[in-house]
Amino acid sequence: MFDKAKKQQEQPKENESTKEVKKEPSKEELLEEGLKRAKEEAEAWKNKYYMAFADTQNLRKSLEEDHREALRYRAEGFLESLLPALDSFHMALEATPNSKEALNYQQGFNFIYKQILASLESEGVSELSPKVGDLFDPSFMHAIDVAPYEEGKDGKVAKVYAKGYKLHDHIVSPAKVVVFAKKKEETKDEIKDGNKEETKEAEHKA
Repeated sequence: MFDKAKKQQEQPKENESTKEVKKEPSKEELLEEGLKRAKEEAEAWKNKYYMAFADTQNLRKSLEEDHREALRYRAEGFLESLLPALDSFHMALEATPNSKEALNYQQGFNFIYKQILASLESEGVSELSPKVGDLFDPSFMHAIDVAPYEEGKDGKVAKVYAKGYKLHDHIVSPAKVVVFAKKKEETKDEIKDGNKEETKEAEHKA
């Protein structure tokens, strides 16, 4: 009987343990969890939006800058095609007329040339006009020939063959000039060495 009573006392404990089940989350907890996930997703989408917006703004600025540059330098191709005519005008205006009729023609050419320049200047074109005696500047001059050296004039402009032109800050065509420069002269030793080489070549051929 003692064993039977003991088993009856232990039975309720076993029943209590079997009745223990997993606790279901309450509605409040479910709502809080859903709200948390929604906030995380909203934050992620907000960051993506800001990144996409920044990329769009950068692209817009880049396209606007390209458009401004295209408008700013739209006349460059036209100016390049016009250069031969401008050079011809310059040569005609630099020539000394040998008659009254030639002088009248030159004055007419000068009037037309100024009209063309005025139109080009409205598009941002400006002349590069070095003068005789200016120090040669390779940044906007191109030396097409060398003039015999004169004392104190080494590296200076001897003649302006054609003016240069630039569009805003782009040099479309440098000014073409002739420059004073010393010519390299052979020394006596260089001449002797040259003669020796020629003698050796002749002996070798013989």
